[in-house]
Amino acid sequence: MTLSPRHIDEAAEVLASRRVSGQQGPRLPDACRPTDLASALAIQAAVLARLGDAVGAWKCGSPAPGRVVVAPILASTVHHAGLEGSGTDCPVWARKGHARVEPELAFVLGRDLPPREAPYTADDVLAAVASAHLALELIDSRYADRGGVSFEENLADGLVNQGLLLGPAVELAKARHAAMLRITIRQGIDGELLSKHDGRHPDGAPCDPLVWLANHLRTAGDGLRAGQAVITGSYAGSFELPLDQVLAIDYAEAQALGGHELGRMVCRFAPKRA
Repeated sequence: MTLSPRHIDEAAEVLASRRVSGQQGPRLPDACRPTDLASALAIQAAVLARLGDAVGAWKCGSPAPGRVVVAPILASTVHHAGLEGSGTDCPVWARKGHARVEPELAFVLGRDLPPREAPYTADDVLAAVASAHLALELIDSRYADRGGVSFEENLADGLVNQGLLLGPAVELAKARHAAMLRITIRQGIDGELLSKHDGRHPDGAPCDPLVWLANHLRTAGDGLRAGQAVITGSYAGSFELPLDQVLAIDYAEAQALGGHELGRMVCRFAPKRA
């Protein structure tokens, strides 16, 4: 059953306050707990309105029966990583002394894709993309224990997103076809190897969910806007990274595809304080 406007606003008040404070809490009260997609998406929009923020980016994935994978990313939580030197501080709500991230590629729009009657084709959408970037989705939940949390509750909460770290631009043609990547993380610019992750994009073609998103927002009366970044799925699930350390993160094609370098971002995660 779709929630009433009052209950949507109550849910948004809870989730928005947790985003501001960084505190996690229990599931939403029964009366304002979404059980359908329309209510969950309405809560997303109400959280955005309560925080008075703009949409700086989107996360999305190809839909499944009864599910849509889509959430706005607050403009105030989109940060930029460096290429060399000491790196750029990226503020995060840290859990147990670590930042949790998902390695992705981001596609930045060079022009608007507004609402319209006619569906956008893949050519329409790809022609609107100005650049592709290395990216890390910043992960956090407003729920203290996600064990029993439904998909609709997670959708209302923005699908565990707390922001986006955008890295340097990479060759757009390579990014569009990057089905498999190797992510290598070092402490310092040329320091100790911390971890290596070989993975595949969940959709195989990283731009396919972008085309879906353009049409989803087209029919929702919203649309994509120039300057917004879109991430479309993690290449290696999520993993933890240390705080207060300069990290060099290299993206390369998988060894099976030749192992050619895509690029490097340098960053440092700094814990937010309530």
